[in-house]
Amino acid sequence: MIDKNAPVGVFDSGVGGLTVAREIMRNLPSEKIVYFGDTARVPYGSKSKDTVIRYSSQIVHFLREQNVKAIVIACNTASAFALEAVQDKLDIPVIGVIEAGARVAAEETKNKRVGVIGTVGTVGSGIHESYLKRLDPEITVIGKACPLFVPLVEEGWLHDPVTVEVASRYLQEMKDEQVDTLILGCTHYPLIRSTIQEVMGEKVRLVNPAYETALELKSLLTKMDLLSSGEQQAEFPYRFYVSDLADEFKEFANSILPYDVTMTRKIDIEKY
Repeated sequence: MIDKNAPVGVFDSGVGGLTVAREIMRNLPSEKIVYFGDTARVPYGSKSKDTVIRYSSQIVHFLREQNVKAIVIACNTASAFALEAVQDKLDIPVIGVIEAGARVAAEETKNKRVGVIGTVGTVGSGIHESYLKRLDPEITVIGKACPLFVPLVEEGWLHDPVTVEVASRYLQEMKDEQVDTLILGCTHYPLIRSTIQEVMGEKVRLVNPAYETALELKSLLTKMDLLSSGEQQAEFPYRFYVSDLADEFKEFANSILPYDVTMTRKIDIEKY
């Protein structure tokens, strides 16, 4: 039996998955969260599939020791490369951040031209295209790796002219291809959503998989009768762990979360 009042595990290669944690906090306020950010080994987007699976397996082992009732892989690259491998090993529900966003994009597009922006690893995997084509074979998918977005976000340059310039250069291809729906295929990207929207224009629908994943988690927990039974009772309902740079992580987390992060613990993830 899975304890419905146990926390939900959320992990990412670093801080980007905090956008997913933020949406879970907003949409499932009764749920406790254990978050792990692999800040020592970020980024995952340039790593091989075997490496990402190994890293993800270590993190899942750690989260299972925290007695989580479900796991959200809040990283597009890990979702693309490791989701099935992780699901095969566990007896609790595990979801990624790709499928929910793809489903919404397929429903929203009018001209059946969907853009996907993300890391080199995520875009190169072709996983969004695979999901989208399964939902609607007539959809054309245009992928574009935007590797500079992550360091710009982590530098805090969310509304900086440099970020606008970089976005304009990356996204020109999407405009030329006349996409009407754009998937933000990296969990950092919702933090520069307004800049991306400004560059693409108001007529292009941006899909935020962080939000859609929170809704999918809510649906899954409801279906499995695993929703927490009441309002938050724990003194520390949200626990944060990292593999390095705990103070920097805490500072970034406090800049974007609707919750005051008072402590982040560094752990040796290689032990798991």
